Amino acid sequence: MPIRAYIRAVARAATTTDAFNAVAEPRRRQILDVLAQSERSVTSLVDHLGLAQPQVSKHLRVLRAVGLVEVTEEGRQRLYRVNGRPLQEIHTWVSQYQSMWDERLDRVEALLNELDVSKGRERDG
Repeated sequence: MPIRAYIRAVARAATTTDAFNAVAEPRRRQILDVLAQSERSVTSLVDHLGLAQPQVSKHLRVLRAVGLVEVTEEGRQRLYRVNGRPLQEIHTWVSQYQSMWDERLDRVEALLNELDVSKGRERDG
């Protein structure tokens, strides 16, 4: 297999291994955002996002492969919706950083308050 074909195959495979890799792509996050509002057909997603149908279908295949999107068939139409369970792993991982960021933001706020107090003393002094 030529190296370029191998690299494309590996890159493509990585997106379908887990939710982390799948949501790394901005268009897939857009699709999830729209589907979080309501179930939609591919045509509705195409219209809403302004993307080409093959592009939306490709992203939906990846999202389905990792379980982030489920599909139901109603006659000839397929309706897609978000499955939040795989997002739990991402939420759990990101949550461990929340206390760190809260602490850092508290320190920045304290520093800003301290600077405000110092400026007030300079004006009053």
